[in-house]
Amino acid sequence: MPKILIADALSEVAISSLRETGLETDVKTGLSEDELVELIGNYEGVIVRSGTKVTARVLDAAKKLKVVGRAGVGVDNVDVEAASRRGVVVMNTPLGNITSAAEHALALLMALARNIPAADWSMKSGQWDKKRFAGVELAEKTLGVVGMGKIGQIVTRTMLAKGMKVLAFDPFLPERRARELGATLVEFDDLLARADFITIHAPLTDRTRDLFDAGAFGKMKKGVRIVNCARGGIVNEADLAKALADGKVAGAALDVFEQEPLPAESPLRGVPNVVLTPHLGASTKEAQEKVADAIAEQFALFFTTGKILNAVNLSVTLTPEIEPFANLARTLGSMLSQLSSKPPVRLLCSARGRIAAEDTHALAVSALQGLLSHWHDRTVNLVNAPMVAEERGIVITEEKSLESPSYANVVRVAVETDDGECSVAGTVFEGREPRITEIDGFVVDIKPEGHMIVLFYPDRPGMVGKFGTILGNADINIAGMDVGRKEKRGRACIALSVDEVVPPSVLDEMRKAIETGEAHLVKL
Repeated sequence: MPKILIADALSEVAISSLRETGLETDVKTGLSEDELVELIGNYEGVIVRSGTKVTARVLDAAKKLKVVGRAGVGVDNVDVEAASRRGVVVMNTPLGNITSAAEHALALLMALARNIPAADWSMKSGQWDKKRFAGVELAEKTLGVVGMGKIGQIVTRTMLAKGMKVLAFDPFLPERRARELGATLVEFDDLLARADFITIHAPLTDRTRDLFDAGAFGKMKKGVRIVNCARGGIVNEADLAKALADGKVAGAALDVFEQEPLPAESPLRGVPNVVLTPHLGASTKEAQEKVADAIAEQFALFFTTGKILNAVNLSVTLTPEIEPFANLARTLGSMLSQLSSKPPVRLLCSARGRIAAEDTHALAVSALQGLLSHWHDRTVNLVNAPMVAEERGIVITEEKSLESPSYANVVRVAVETDDGECSVAGTVFEGREPRITEIDGFVVDIKPEGHMIVLFYPDRPGMVGKFGTILGNADINIAGMDVGRKEKRGRACIALSVDEVVPPSVLDEMRKAIETGEAHLVKL
């Protein structure tokens, strides 16, 4: 059974769930990078939270690794690019802690407005200083929300109910959706200039790193208050400390930092008008149980059915509508790799019929996966298939049309090699049963499964009988068969599915019988 390493603390319920699925699970937490490098080669999956770092060095040593699971949203502690190059799926659990994260942002926002942490510290020091800790009301103030994902939307709904006006900045949010949420969609600089409070709920990317720097603080109202429960690095901490000291920013509340744990010498530690919490956004009993259960379920599905959920590094998304056709495209690609004797230089994937209304890019990537799996010495999957194709100089072309001359939906994959072009096509029936409908221009109808023999031969009497006799003498049973031809006594194609493995000697005998030598074994 696949072996799973749990490298950070996970609930016992989730661990039991993994083991009940049949996955061999080891719990080893607090590992250093050297220790992880030493161990990781034994495992096909690893689950982490925010503590363990899955670096490129770790991934280099992970020869069997298929999936990294992050019990939480952020994957900053996983080298996603290095994982993608190696075909390792990186999953997260984006929905498990959204409520806890949103509630923590709201708690910091209110604590900041009313100076609650500082007042609490003062009281416990024996003081009673009402004037010093006078706060501000949130009602009728303007809240700027940077990032309107699920957490940003929860914060928006809550603060609208408290009488705040909400400005939203999110390059991926349609204006119509912003209106539905009760927010006004604005440009970033407009938000900075108008907001009394700003709360950040964006991912850390090249575009958002140091998004809040000295230049951004200079564009804000004097007395603005800022909350960041998203990702460290979005706010430039040195620039924030200066803006707080200068009075440009009246207060800030941060739960995330560029370096965690926050260094003792951080300038933020010496600023009185800042609230600091040690990355507590997801630190609730409920959130930890949800993300642990979610990642355990995702791992169980991955290792038992191959289904991939919440992958952050997949090049495509497999919707329920496209998934059966993507599986078909992968099969077609695999067939082509076994029908072609030379490596591919170009792949063409076309979709015809109703399926063409969908995002069919997944079909091309799936066809690549099937094609390259026989021409590459490392794991090729939906994560790294486009990268591998680019490395090998394979040109990818995609076509689609709502018109289909034969079946309701047809996927056709063609591969060009130095020897010419070869193509296969297929469809998926309503019961989601795949069928091969064409091989190199010959119309056939056969179910793609198990062991197949594909032969191209001169169409003349007695040829099919020869094939049956050769297989019968070898005690190989024919499970299915279909013959395709374009004209009488011309070139023909026969596709045979068989119950047993075909030895090379039997295939050689069939090649001699057809005289052309065009006999191919295909394993699906």
